[in-house]
Amino acid sequence: MDGDTLYSIGDLARRTGVTVKTIRFYSDCGIVAPTDRSPAGYRRYGKDAVARLDFVRTLRDLGLDLPTIRKVIDRELPLCDVAEAHAEALDVQIRILRLRRAVLTAVAKRGCTPEEMSLMHKLARLSETERQRLVGDFLDAAFGRLGADPAFAGIARTMTPELPCNPETEQVQAWVELAELTQDPDFRRLVRGLVEDQAAERTRDATGLHRDLAATVCGQVAPALAAGIQPASSQADAIVSTLTVHYARLLGRPDDAELRAQLLSRLESMNDPRRERYFRLLAVINGWHAPESLAPVLDWSVQALRIRIRIRVQR
Repeated sequence: MDGDTLYSIGDLARRTGVTVKTIRFYSDCGIVAPTDRSPAGYRRYGKDAVARLDFVRTLRDLGLDLPTIRKVIDRELPLCDVAEAHAEALDVQIRILRLRRAVLTAVAKRGCTPEEMSLMHKLARLSETERQRLVGDFLDAAFGRLGADPAFAGIARTMTPELPCNPETEQVQAWVELAELTQDPDFRRLVRGLVEDQAAERTRDATGLHRDLAATVCGQVAPALAAGIQPASSQADAIVSTLTVHYARLLGRPDDAELRAQLLSRLESMNDPRRERYFRLLAVINGWHAPESLAPVLDWSVQALRIRIRIRVQR
């Protein structure tokens, strides 16, 4: 069939792979109109109907609705504008599907109750503004008036999660867990206590003490761990003494029982697993490298210091 040959609806169906029923429906909608009719009233289509049906099928496969397709075919809407709008709509759908997949995966892994699943779904669906408000409330509770101090404002920024527009499943799961953690009153008190400790230390001209203390603990204890030195052994005495003397010097105080008790409390707070978990989740959300775990050296330090404080009290 060539030249001015017209196709019956059956011929057109065989050439395009579109069913007769669908072609008839498209004809009734004005999307693929017949060129002519036979003397008996049957529809006849020209060669352009083949190309038009292929185009319509492509647009349908891409998810466009029939009213929009008709406007594109009739040149009432530019195809590029329609494609852009549809791509944006698909972005939203993809994001929703990713959120749903992340929640369902987390529920499967954690064995959540219906109530926990509802909370996870709610947290995952929060808008960017709502997420900022939730995190802002947590940081305000943690830093309070200290948030106006440039040094503490900088710390708060490093604790702020920024979920990407198109997050991976792991990032969504990390966000949900972090959001749950920020709503835990005990965790809020822990962070608030750490902030207040740092503020108190700064009033003694010990700016940056937290970082200095962490570095000193790692520097002194990591070799002890590698050497297999136990916290209760006599070999640990010198290491504990180095830590307490260093802490006393930073605070400008004597290395006495009160200071050692304060150092123990400080290390216990730093060693709270929820604190480390927060920063690991934060790294996942923000796409950062996972922070090195301080748990082994802090565990060792807490045990070693606690043993020696107990021995002193017993004496």
